[in-house]
Amino acid sequence: MSESSGRPLPLAGVRVIEFCQTIMGPSCGLVLADLGADLIKVEPAPGGDKTRKLSGFGAGFYAAFNRNKRGIAIDVKSEEGLEVAQKLIEGADVVIENYAPGTMERLGIGYEEMSKRNPGLIFCSLKGFLSGPYENRLALDEVVQFMGGLAYMTGPRGQPLRAGSSVIDIMGGTYGVIGILCALRDREATGKGQMVKGALYESVALLMMQHMAGGALLGKDVPPMTERQRAWCVYETFETKEGDQIFIGITSDNHWERFCKRFGHEDLLADPTLKTNEDRIANPDRVRPPVADACLAHTKAEMCEIAEEIGIPFAPVAKTEDLFDDPQLNAEGRMCETVLPNGEMVKLPRIPVEVGDHQFGLRHQPPEIGQHTREVLMELGYDEDAVTALESSGAVKSLA
Repeated sequence: MSESSGRPLPLAGVRVIEFCQTIMGPSCGLVLADLGADLIKVEPAPGGDKTRKLSGFGAGFYAAFNRNKRGIAIDVKSEEGLEVAQKLIEGADVVIENYAPGTMERLGIGYEEMSKRNPGLIFCSLKGFLSGPYENRLALDEVVQFMGGLAYMTGPRGQPLRAGSSVIDIMGGTYGVIGILCALRDREATGKGQMVKGALYESVALLMMQHMAGGALLGKDVPPMTERQRAWCVYETFETKEGDQIFIGITSDNHWERFCKRFGHEDLLADPTLKTNEDRIANPDRVRPPVADACLAHTKAEMCEIAEEIGIPFAPVAKTEDLFDDPQLNAEGRMCETVLPNGEMVKLPRIPVEVGDHQFGLRHQPPEIGQHTREVLMELGYDEDAVTALESSGAVKSLA
């Protein structure tokens, strides 16, 4: 139920079966689950999702992308396990999967096979590439960031650099949600399901679209962001009094006017050669130093307060650790108290959307391996003896 309205969440009653790992597929499932879908995550028995055991950059993957899901562990390569998986899909509204191309088909639970048993099935396949000459290639977030030009745009020339988060995995998963919602709407009219595809490479291309259009318009190669031609007179980081950094943007005539008046630069404001943004871009040696001096004369906190007061864009340069106690992220209870694999509790953000008075909060912690296996099998019609037999054969794993 929605915590605030007392009404069911928007996707309540939609059953989703997730055959996914890492980030792209689980992020698609996360959004659907947060919106209220009954999402059953299928993990391989007996070891479970491999991301549970990742370290370093991947240590937070499982906890971050698997809340609000029920978990069942199945050995789909066994005859009995495959039968369980097929029964799950037969009763589902949606399947999402991001295994290597052809895997679901080889297992006997691909769209062509399962849509014969469940004509209303919406089957979302999340891959490296959409249909085309690359569709059978394997890909990862970082692979397509390099392939699609995003790494080139992010790092200095000659030093391509991936973005600091798995932006393409998450974006590809979210676009998968959009495709699923479209297919659910189609099914209301036709009664039939359909295949939905989402991909990493095409997601990068969409992010690069603005640069593609800009380069074509200007008739020249697009340089990396580290060499970008300025669109605004001030749009960069500055050092503050205590050695911290703050980002300041002065992107309009009103911003420039408010900055000059607040810091006593009426001479600059009256200068006809600095009247427009284009004039100021042409004179960086006269525009940037006053902003740099203002920041050096104040602490980061003071400069943030001033920038907010006069209404110019600003941002303290934050680190990951700064987000946990950020007042905006914590407003209205919008952080989910999530249990990590080591038992510690951490606050993680909700999905970034408001829909009326619905509250898309935490309903289930990320499941342990096989936590809901018995519960889900009972819903499928298996009795206690049958479940025990499946456990004994290794076809499924239940939480001990």
